[in-house]
Amino acid sequence: MKPVNILCITFLAGAVLLQGGLAGAGETLRISYVRAPFNLQSIVMKERGLLEQRLAPLGVGVEWLEMTSGARQAQTLASGHLDIGGVMNTTSVLMANGEGNPVRIVAGVARPTDVFALVAAKGGVAGIGELRGKTVAGPKGTVLHQLLIAALAREGMNINDVNFAQMDIPQAFSALQSGRVDAALLAANMLIHAEKEGARILSAAAGLVTPILTMTASEKFLKEHPERVRAAVAAHDDAWAWISANLEEALSLGARVQDISPEEARKLYDWSHFTQRLDAGDIESMRREMQFMLDNGMMRRRIDAASIVLPQAMREEK
Repeated sequence: MKPVNILCITFLAGAVLLQGGLAGAGETLRISYVRAPFNLQSIVMKERGLLEQRLAPLGVGVEWLEMTSGARQAQTLASGHLDIGGVMNTTSVLMANGEGNPVRIVAGVARPTDVFALVAAKGGVAGIGELRGKTVAGPKGTVLHQLLIAALAREGMNINDVNFAQMDIPQAFSALQSGRVDAALLAANMLIHAEKEGARILSAAAGLVTPILTMTASEKFLKEHPERVRAAVAAHDDAWAWISANLEEALSLGARVQDISPEEARKLYDWSHFTQRLDAGDIESMRREMQFMLDNGMMRRRIDAASIVLPQAMREEK
């Protein structure tokens, strides 16, 4: 029997321990980074490392995945390649749940009724009624998609009366600039830039739809890692506390990230109507939103809107 090499055993044992330690230290929370329309909490949370600070005691790192579409976030949550939807509109959340993808709302973000709009190209159509047979670009399965349907319905038209081209907001803006589309569904800084270049706002969201932005997680991730979800919501609240205490600095940060002026950042801030929690009125708005989508073929199955909102995501009634 050959003598045992104590040094070799010690080295191998240390390597196993090191590998195990690295595996634990390598755990990562994947969260979508959605800057538009003007998601100041997300911008502050990322730029100031607030989520990283909250997750550090759990030995978990952060991977920020830049996304602009709520529908894409829903798909990525379903596949398990995304853990937290940093900002999702309730249109996308309702549609996901209607298709059997259990996405849950864990916090509120904003009610940006003034930030979304249907915009015509410079020198193009003068009204929504002139869009018949024209091409409109924008993200499908979102509140902007809902805005387009509602704006067309107001003129006695439906989605089949236009050529609706699926594009994320930056792509839609570029297509509008180049004249490849007749109108685009835009938000926030893209809306401001389009106006500067002479584009015409055909309809804003106010009076047609009630956008509600939320933070979300898949039901599976909630069950498996509730402590990580709590850390994400805590970082979201930390961001709002910092914004409230340092508003001018926060607006400067948002302006830099969005490539707009401080004055434009202030305008978007005022338009966004931020909120950290939802209330009973939001649930009722979601029910109306769902009925609209069912009536217009955007959803196939009714769900219980209240059931997809975690109790801790609701404001306490006084």
